[in-house]
Amino acid sequence: MGKIDDYIKEKGLKPSDCDYHTNRNIRGKKGTGKIRVLAHEGKAMVQYTCPECQHEAYAEQEWKRPFSIKCEKCKATLKVPKMKEQAKREAKADAKAAKS
Repeated sequence: MGKIDDYIKEKGLKPSDCDYHTNRNIRGKKGTGKIRVLAHEGKAMVQYTCPECQHEAYAEQEWKRPFSIKCEKCKATLKVPKMKEQAKREAKADAKAAKS
């Protein structure tokens, strides 16, 4: 289990108790990574796999939108895009790949 899962169980959190919670794939120049963010009481807990260097880590920082965090290994900025913007970007990239 991850630290976010442990925190949810420890506090007995429901989705309505959180300011924000997401678990997504993110694209980078060198590949695909994952990011999970749980914002509760002004604090963001983040588990990620960097798409640039595949480094896995956990971090905590102040919650604010738009949200981003730097990879502790390669210093790449990992952003959590709004879902609508992410869907548009992925559809455009998929259409471009289909033409090739």
